[in-house]
Amino acid sequence: MDAKRKKRLIWQVPFLTLLIIGSILIIRQEHNKPYQHCSGVIFGTTYNITYQYDSDLHPEIMAQMLQVDSALSMFNEHSIISRINRNETVVLNDMFLEVFLMAQQVSKETDGAFDITVGPLVNAWGFGFKHDELPSDAAVDSLRQLVGYQKVSYDGHTILKQDPRITLDCSAIAKGYGVDIVARFLESKDIKNYLVEIGGEVATRGVSEKRQSWKIGVAKPSDEATTGNGELQTVLTITDKAMATSGNYRNFYYKGGRRYAHTIDPKTGRPVQHNILSATVLSDHCAQADAYATSFMVMGLQRAKQVLENHPELMAYLIYDDKGHTRIWYSTSLKNNIQK
Repeated sequence: MDAKRKKRLIWQVPFLTLLIIGSILIIRQEHNKPYQHCSGVIFGTTYNITYQYDSDLHPEIMAQMLQVDSALSMFNEHSIISRINRNETVVLNDMFLEVFLMAQQVSKETDGAFDITVGPLVNAWGFGFKHDELPSDAAVDSLRQLVGYQKVSYDGHTILKQDPRITLDCSAIAKGYGVDIVARFLESKDIKNYLVEIGGEVATRGVSEKRQSWKIGVAKPSDEATTGNGELQTVLTITDKAMATSGNYRNFYYKGGRRYAHTIDPKTGRPVQHNILSATVLSDHCAQADAYATSFMVMGLQRAKQVLENHPELMAYLIYDDKGHTRIWYSTSLKNNIQK
C-alpha cells in the first residue's frame, strides 16, 4: 500500500467511527422518545391518537381536526359545505376542494356507487335525521331527481349545481380525510411512528410502543359489534398504510319485521340488498379507503372485485353472506398482513 493511500485511510477511520457513533446515538435517542396519547370527540365520533414525540401536540392536533370540521361538517352551520347547501356565496378552501375532487373521482371509478349527493335519500330512509314512516315509491323517485354526482361540478371558482335543491354530504369520506390531515400534521413534525384513529378509520406509520407493526382489529359483522362487545373477525398488521371499514351492521333499524341498512344505492334510491356485510379497504390515503369501503357496500362482491382489479394500489378484506353462511374474501396482497 503506498503512503498516500495509507494516509487517506488514517483520516477516514476516525470519520467513519464518528459517523457510526452518531448514528447509534440518533437511533437510541429516537427509541427513547415517549409515545404520546390523546383522545376525545370530533365529527360526532371518538378519536384516539398515539405518536412518538417528546411533547404533547394535542392542542395542535385538535386545531387540525377543527379545520376539517369547518370545511365539511353538516352539523356546523358555518361550515363551507353547509353554506353551499344553502346556496350562499362562499370561498372554497383547499380542504373542501381536495375532498370534493377526490369524491368526484371515486364516483367515476365506481360508476356512481359513491355519491356525495345521496344525503336526501339517506335521510328519507331514516338515517341521519330519523323519520317515523318509510318513504313511498313516489317520494323516493322524486328525491332521485336531486341525486347524482354528475349534477354538481367545480368551475375553478365555485360549486355548480344543476338544481339549487341539491345538497352535498361528505360523511362517507370526511372521517377518513380527518385522519389524513392529522397524519400529515404529525409527519410535518418528522414523527415516524404513529397511529391515528377517528371513528374506526385509521392511518399508521412505523411501529407501536412494542416496536411492532400496528395491529388493527376488524369486527365480526353482528348486532353486538355496534356496542363494542362483539368478536373480532380478524386482526391485521399494518404499517405505513391507512384503513377504513364500512358495514351495514354499524347502522340499521327494524321496521315491520324487516331490517333496513344505512347504505343507500344512489341509482335505485333504496337500501342495498347486496351480500357484502363489511368492507375493509387499505390504501395510502384514508379518505380514499373510506370512500371505496362505502362504494363496495353499494356495489356487492363481484363488482367490488372488478374495481379492485383495476386499482392494485388498494387492498380489501370483504366479509359477505353466502346463503346464510359468512364468508371471507381478501386481496392476495393482504395475505401476509392477516394475523387471525
